[in-house]
Amino acid sequence: MQKFFISVIILLCISKVYLKQPKEKPEWAKKDIRDYTDADMERLLDQWEEDEDPLEPDELPEHLRPMPNIDLTKIDQNNPEALLQQTKKGRTLMTFVQVAGDISRDKTEEITKLWQTSLWNSHIQAERYLVDDNRAIFLFKDGSQAWLAKDFLIEQELCESVTIESKIYQGKFNPKMGTVEKIEL
Repeated sequence: MQKFFISVIILLCISKVYLKQPKEKPEWAKKDIRDYTDADMERLLDQWEEDEDPLEPDELPEHLRPMPNIDLTKIDQNNPEALLQQTKKGRTLMTFVQVAGDISRDKTEEITKLWQTSLWNSHIQAERYLVDDNRAIFLFKDGSQAWLAKDFLIEQELCESVTIESKIYQGKFNPKMGTVEKIEL
């Protein structure tokens, strides 16, 4: 009986050692990492991502997110801006804002910072970047907010114009607004 137990224990030890031996790696996995080709790196990435859960739609990069569903019955067909606003929902959008007058970069910084704060207080999230002495970019993570910001900005005394999607909206206090240049021959 004792010989039986000893032989079972020896058999278990041998099987454990045999099972612990690593599986044979593929040829490309035996290479030094510095010698990996693009195909090897792609295989390694595929192996890494095999058991990963897919990302939630809001965690995906913007270009991979699904487009928002637009209910055309709820949109006024006579207002193309409403349709454009709906298509930009959840997408990043840049808006160019021109400050009126010949002012310094510091003054433009101060004015646009004040406008940005006012927009943030209205729950419109916008990043602001100066691109010229009297021009700034307002970047909206939710592009549909750009038209709400445009309505606010064109009401400001020092706003010359707001450009969204290549369309220029003149400021209410802009002297160019409503005037037509006459060219005399």
